[in-house]
Amino acid sequence: MKFNLKLRKNASQKEESFQEMMKEEGEIVEFLDVKKWSIPEGYIETEYYPLKPPFSYAAIVQNEETLEYLYVLDELPLTREERDGYFRLRNILEYELQAPEAEETLNESFRRQMPIILSNHQKQFAGISPVGMRKLLYYLERDVVGYGKIDPLMYDEYVEDIGCGGVGKPIFLWHRKYENIKTNIVFRDEQELDDFVMRVVHKAGKHVSIAFPIVDVTLPEKHRLAISFGKETTPSGTSFTIRKFRKDPFTIIDLIENETINESIAAYLWLLMENKMSVMIIGATGAGKTTALNAVACLIRPNHKIISVEEVAEINLPHENWTSNIARSGFGVEGEGEITLYDLIKSAVRHRPDLIIVGEIRGEEAYVLFQALATGHGGLCTLHAEDVDTSIKRLTQPPMNIPSSIIPLMNCVINVKHVRTPVFLESGKRLSSRKFINISEIKDANTFQQVFSWNPSSDTFNERLTESYLLKKMATSLDIPIERLIDELEYRKRVLVHMVEHNIRDYRSVNKVLSKYYNNPQLFQKEFLEKPKW
Repeated sequence: MKFNLKLRKNASQKEESFQEMMKEEGEIVEFLDVKKWSIPEGYIETEYYPLKPPFSYAAIVQNEETLEYLYVLDELPLTREERDGYFRLRNILEYELQAPEAEETLNESFRRQMPIILSNHQKQFAGISPVGMRKLLYYLERDVVGYGKIDPLMYDEYVEDIGCGGVGKPIFLWHRKYENIKTNIVFRDEQELDDFVMRVVHKAGKHVSIAFPIVDVTLPEKHRLAISFGKETTPSGTSFTIRKFRKDPFTIIDLIENETINESIAAYLWLLMENKMSVMIIGATGAGKTTALNAVACLIRPNHKIISVEEVAEINLPHENWTSNIARSGFGVEGEGEITLYDLIKSAVRHRPDLIIVGEIRGEEAYVLFQALATGHGGLCTLHAEDVDTSIKRLTQPPMNIPSSIIPLMNCVINVKHVRTPVFLESGKRLSSRKFINISEIKDANTFQQVFSWNPSSDTFNERLTESYLLKKMATSLDIPIERLIDELEYRKRVLVHMVEHNIRDYRSVNKVLSKYYNNPQLFQKEFLEKPKW
């Protein structure tokens, strides 16, 4: 197979010198004939796609006996001469590579400085071909400013999680098509794994050690990193999990397209957000709670003031009037200077937000959030719970201790679940997806009304909006008949279906449509009815 290395037309000015240096090599790399990797014995290849071409690719292979899938990272190898050059250049970088300038990323700084450093040491690499130098730069960028041997995985859009269970254990991924899948990447040396983890943590401006072995940080690209360092808590050695951050978050339109919800649910949630109703999203780990939170939050009125509170930054909104607050761990043994979710929510109320979003509630901060809801603020949060009944029990018991009398301040609970077709019911490929399995309105601590539920046998959503307690409450508050609200729901369903059909799905485009709707609803309706396209 042949690979073509072209300059990106939209390369930034800071990368121009780096790209100019590569220009002469471009013609050589263009005709570089790379031999296809050899499939492991006993496996058949099912998929092969690029990560950072022409240097790294992902191959999905299947064991012919067990039918188990394996993710193989295929990178262009270095020759012995190129490997020697790699170590020489890496030693030079340790002395000459400078820290990034203001507002400059590590990658931008690396690409700005490399042409100068190479120009000063040309004689050191006289025997290496231009193609070999390009390979050297790929590996150096990967290891010096990237994520080392797992760096190519960070470019795989199918990968959600990257997990390492310790020394000598293969890296596992959560792949959108193949779910949990083993890779051919292994940290075989304890020192190598510990050095990798410490370097990545330092990238986030944090510290990890035997004294403080458990760390949860946000990386510069907003990926979430959870670490258990050394053998103090994990006998197999250091373990880590990276939960990748989507640059293009899922929106409510994506959830409709993926059949996580239908347009009726989306229209209903849109009404709730408009009327500052509080919503709690529950489910198990990996069910998609944060994804659902981001998608529902995109329905908030564009001009509303939003304050989000999280331990690790995972919320991403298009709203201009949005302030993100992140909790901070303390310093030293005493933990002085710690800023908790409790502190942040207390502070948030003083800023008069229309809506407060809490990434996850699990302690005393829940009480402060409910007090904020009592004063008229809207609220969005997530909670680990299996169902509505369990979530209410968690809220009313330590450490949250929410009085039963104010439980109805949380108006609506969405139960998100990662559902899979049982093996004995399968007919072909195993089906796996995320669903809003039910949406319930809270009347009191012991009474809740299910307005939507997912039927697994038919893969459809059952609707009971005629029994909706919140719609009646909104109709009373707005002093309009309930029928008028039902008509509005139908209209919004048409708007959402239109957005799906015309692929108006990214979070900024969705926000723009909402902004048009709220700024001039009559003109918006006229244009929508008369013009089939936006």
